[in-house]
Amino acid sequence: MIVPPLQFAALYDSKETIVSLNVFIPRERAPDETRVAATPETVKKMLALKLQVSVEAGAGTGASFTDHNYAEAGATIVSDAAKTAQAAQIILCVNAPYALKDIALSKDALIIGLMNAHEEKEFIAGLHKSGAQGLAMELVPRITRAQPMDVLSSQANLAGYRAVLEAAHHYGRIFPMMMTAAGTLPPAKAFIMGAGVAGLQAIATARRLGAIVSATDVRPASKEQVQSLGASFIAVEDEEFKQAETAGGYAKEMSAEYKKKQQALIEEHIAKQDIVITTALIPGRAAPVLITKEMVARMKPGAVIADLAAVNGGNCALTQPGKIIVENGVTIIGHRNFPSLLAADASALYARNVLALLQLIIDKESGALKLNTEDDIIKAILLKTKEGA
Repeated sequence: MIVPPLQFAALYDSKETIVSLNVFIPRERAPDETRVAATPETVKKMLALKLQVSVEAGAGTGASFTDHNYAEAGATIVSDAAKTAQAAQIILCVNAPYALKDIALSKDALIIGLMNAHEEKEFIAGLHKSGAQGLAMELVPRITRAQPMDVLSSQANLAGYRAVLEAAHHYGRIFPMMMTAAGTLPPAKAFIMGAGVAGLQAIATARRLGAIVSATDVRPASKEQVQSLGASFIAVEDEEFKQAETAGGYAKEMSAEYKKKQQALIEEHIAKQDIVITTALIPGRAAPVLITKEMVARMKPGAVIADLAAVNGGNCALTQPGKIIVENGVTIIGHRNFPSLLAADASALYARNVLALLQLIIDKESGALKLNTEDDIIKAILLKTKEGA
């Protein structure tokens, strides 16, 4: 079913000539957020879709995009975010609940961004009350045709890379083996917990820096991926482990006996590591604790833990979200937003993800907005703002 509700249809003047839809990119207001939802590159491509684009002054500063860059690309720079948002049919955000926190939404607005829909109940209720619609980028399904819109993967890739660099910065030694006239310095040992997108990038980055890398994951299929990057795979590989994946590629719940054996193996392995990167982040749920206080106590003085799940509480029991602490000589990095530490590239990838979605929902000929609610992608990301809608 193609849905061009009145508020989402292209606007017309009195002579039935199509007037371009207004797109607004506000400045992000979330703590630790330096990304922006559109870049000068994607602004040009939005104009090619017959859209009019307004950018709040300073929106791209954290990602090294100036107002002049956006103006050169064809955007209008505005200072009054609230007024501009009221006149916009489409609003593009990174963290929508924060970016639009003090902005009254028009019933004509379509909000596209990360909604944190599982936790931001108040914001979702506000969408419902205003009559605006929301497309949650974090809910993009993992299907082939949706890959260009997959913000979780694009941002996780950068997070995995940056986590290793952060760990290297706080580690008081070098990563690669170095042979000098004064003697040989041994390579660092890095352990990556989780072999998803972020974990695999962390493995590759640590390997490029010269570390001896090992990794673990609950999915048997990940063993081959880990080894293909030159890392060793750490797991209790008994018969239960070999059957621990569903036909859909998801991990099965393991028995208490298996979990106990795996925990003992990991605890022994971590005690020998210099760098540990944890990546187990579950949207809408507290992060699972993978590293206990006791495990940290057994680690080497000078070792570093970079916790990619800090925003949801952390995979390490001692992680303090938003802080870098030292406990028993071990540095624990708890940045809430690793991708924002690479704001220019993170914004470039995020903006391309958003542009790919716009190209799906904007009619190329007329510039009108059309939401096909029977499309698998739209069905997955369209927030329900009405009972039964």
